[in-house]
Amino acid sequence: MEEGGQRANPAMNLAMGLAGAAAGGLAGYLLFGWLVRQGFYAVALPGALLGLGAGLLARQPSSVLPFLCGVCGLLLGVFAEWSYLPFVKDGTLSYFLQHLFDLQPVSLIMILLGGIGGYWFARRGPGRKAAVPTPAPPPSQPTT
Repeated sequence: MEEGGQRANPAMNLAMGLAGAAAGGLAGYLLFGWLVRQGFYAVALPGALLGLGAGLLARQPSSVLPFLCGVCGLLLGVFAEWSYLPFVKDGTLSYFLQHLFDLQPVSLIMILLGGIGGYWFARRGPGRKAAVPTPAPPPSQPTT
């Protein structure tokens, strides 16, 4: 609930989450490229930061936003892999997609982890706590 007891507009909440996802995805994509140039490999970053950005800006939990971020995290991971580390034989995107499963298993696992991270962080933003049920008050004892 927001201040004043009013619930956030779901469309505005989704738009804010998608804006955060776009910013986080761009940051993750650029950070991945920088790390590749430094000799490191972290293709899970674009998807995870995409979800983190969505989770930061979305004010209310959503059932649609995490799903979108998970799928977009996977797609962004594939795009980042192709963009920074294309196949030597043919650097086109169509060739890359046709031979996607020729990548090393660690690459496929990290792309998958980026998609899972996109889903997870969009579902549970860093400021949001998991829904913890409040314990019921103890039953009152009859006085004798």
